[in-house]
Amino acid sequence: MTTHPPRSLAKLPLLGTTALSSPAAAGHLACNPAIDLTATVGDAGAALLVWRAGDQGLVSKCVERGRTVDALAWKADGQFLAAGWSDGVVRLVGLESSKAVHHIRVLRGREDGGGGGDAAAAGKIGFIAWVRNATGESRRRKGGLGKGDKQERRILLDGERTGDVAVDLPRELVFLEAETSLPKLSPLPAGGRNDMFLFSSTASLESVFRPFKAEEADDVHVMVVGTTDGGIHLSINDSFVIGTAKHSPRGGDEIFHLCGHSSRPETSTHILLLRPETGDGTALYLVPMNLAFLDSSPANLSLLASKTTTLQNLLRYLKSTQSHMVSDWQSTRELPRRFMAGVQDDLKKMPNGDMTVVQALYHTVVTGHVYEPVKEWLMDTLGERGHKRWEKAVVSGLTSLRGLVHGNFIPALERCGAILSRLLGIARFHGTGKDIGFDEAQIVKLLEIVSCLMMVAHRILTIVMDELEYFNAFSIWLRLEIDKQGSSSITEELSEKEATMDNPRVLSYIQHYLASSPLSVYFEEVAKEDYAKDQEMIAPGVSLVDLLDKQLREQAGGRPYMKVFPRIDFLLNYLVTSANAVFDGIANAEKQGVKFGQGTEISIGKKIWKHDLWMGRPHKDLSAPTFTAIVSEDDKSKICIIRTDVPLAESANPPTSTRACVLGLPDGVTIVDLKFLDDKSLLVLCSQKEEPRSVLLRITYQSPQMLYQGYTKGQAPPVLVFDGTESAGLGSCVAPSNMSGLTPIQMVVQRPSNLRGEIPARICLLGRDKAMYKTYTFPNDFDDGNGQP
Repeated sequence: MTTHPPRSLAKLPLLGTTALSSPAAAGHLACNPAIDLTATVGDAGAALLVWRAGDQGLVSKCVERGRTVDALAWKADGQFLAAGWSDGVVRLVGLESSKAVHHIRVLRGREDGGGGGDAAAAGKIGFIAWVRNATGESRRRKGGLGKGDKQERRILLDGERTGDVAVDLPRELVFLEAETSLPKLSPLPAGGRNDMFLFSSTASLESVFRPFKAEEADDVHVMVVGTTDGGIHLSINDSFVIGTAKHSPRGGDEIFHLCGHSSRPETSTHILLLRPETGDGTALYLVPMNLAFLDSSPANLSLLASKTTTLQNLLRYLKSTQSHMVSDWQSTRELPRRFMAGVQDDLKKMPNGDMTVVQALYHTVVTGHVYEPVKEWLMDTLGERGHKRWEKAVVSGLTSLRGLVHGNFIPALERCGAILSRLLGIARFHGTGKDIGFDEAQIVKLLEIVSCLMMVAHRILTIVMDELEYFNAFSIWLRLEIDKQGSSSITEELSEKEATMDNPRVLSYIQHYLASSPLSVYFEEVAKEDYAKDQEMIAPGVSLVDLLDKQLREQAGGRPYMKVFPRIDFLLNYLVTSANAVFDGIANAEKQGVKFGQGTEISIGKKIWKHDLWMGRPHKDLSAPTFTAIVSEDDKSKICIIRTDVPLAESANPPTSTRACVLGLPDGVTIVDLKFLDDKSLLVLCSQKEEPRSVLLRITYQSPQMLYQGYTKGQAPPVLVFDGTESAGLGSCVAPSNMSGLTPIQMVVQRPSNLRGEIPARICLLGRDKAMYKTYTFPNDFDDGNGQP
């Protein structure tokens, strides 16, 4: 490229222009790798916005009241968008809804809403990377048998049309999905909490409970989150948390911030770029991080992470269902309780002041006599309107409760049982010899708690159906009494209704359901001291199912019993606590395999302004070339590319070599942004002063003409002039088309994708006003190399 570019300069085709209704926050621009969607942050950081290029505009908007977005990243398959919010939580937003599907707590010690002393002390989320890695098992299977690898056991199935088909029977059995034969979970009623809203539509449920596919077992999606307190937080399979680690390349307690990341599917080593919190901003540190669990997890990591993540989501679903169940049960009791409170006060004023509403109504059913306070209550307080409200509250509440137990709670418990059975099989297969993070006893305990919940759920269902039947008889009788007291004489119609009245059921309802429902055993609040006393009785080794059955028989017989143990919220909390112990054990087992290698200082003696990182294809000597592109604040017309051969986890610590090359651009050309595209191309967005326009340089940073020389930290090697012509062998120059009205200040690069249809390689340019971005595709003859898919 010369100061005055030639007129024949190739043009980048424009894919679409999008006008933003809310200006994008600086630095927060993320392109979906599989779909033509772009995420920005608007409203001063308080809104997460997803746009479709062109005139289709805004797709979704996510707002968390009192919080702002600090970092963004799309999942490699484009299914979820990860947003790091100021309350220290990474929320995953799916394509089907603007509500968060998963919540990953990264930072502790801060209150909801952000701000405050604790929040400031805990730092914030500063960086998110979300990449795909292949498991060691899949690499060994696809790459051939290595030393010590077992032969694959395959069985040939004879097919009439397809001939013999090779089937890996053990693998097919491992990934056999029993849960798909179970009925799909039903949506919950919409509620105020996020989880209730999340589970309130079929689309959201399908997004959260996606069935595990055997073809996905070869991949693990790893999310790396960097925090400003020096933490490096890892999670896999959307939301299964591995844990947080800290690393200081210079030793000691110095804090380093994660500011760059690169990896490749075929290796378990990730490359991190760390920036010291203190200093003059002239140095970065290149640090390899090996995730050994990707290679050596005893159980199939994708399967294990998928099952545990699904179990976590099922527990969230059960908690939301339980909240609805409690609300519906309370709605059946509150209005009748308020109605009966008035007449109870009047009954106390009678000569026999210890009479209750239950006794008074029972007396009326048996004798036909109505006490004066009850008569006034039926006429003045209750009446036809009050009776309809009473009937609607009880019938709708009990009907909804019946539906929740039968259509939501029990099916979710069945799915929990299926997953726990799979985990039990994994625990028995691996035994105690290999550390998978949990053992058979833990899973058996979880299965027992699920059985207790299933027992309680079926008893609740039986009681609800009985109560509905008895209330129907009571409601008919109550309406008859209201009509009788309001009539001056007994008509023939009232006589016929009275003759057909089901008095035994009316008396049963008044005696057993009116004042206190049998459901109170499972839903009513109990004293705090009962919790401690009952928990002591749940000793290790005691069969929980037998213990619960005994307590329910004691309660039915009117004898003292454990008031806490049969409560549905206690059992569900007990299940969540016990399951969390299993999740923590798995995470800790995997976290033991996270190891950091020796860091390499990257510095050219000047304050670093822009940088980008790329991990190249691994060599046979078990090292990988890693390229760091740097632009200094003092000179934005030069690019320093530093090549470091980083040893991989499998190597025997070969020496690390570092070389560097500096490219100088012509006078009047200023770098705006730079990003690696693949194993061949570094894209540099530039602007010119004399002829105002934006151009894009494609630098072939691994070509033989790139003269990498010995690197000395703090010093830049001699400058290699790059004029943008292909004859130099260093790359080429193109210009985005239709740039009128746009002066770009930020560039996002995406490689081609065929996950959801063919999408070419493209770049997204955000304008200076942050209210418009344009998306360009690379021409078909643009060589995109053979880099990471």
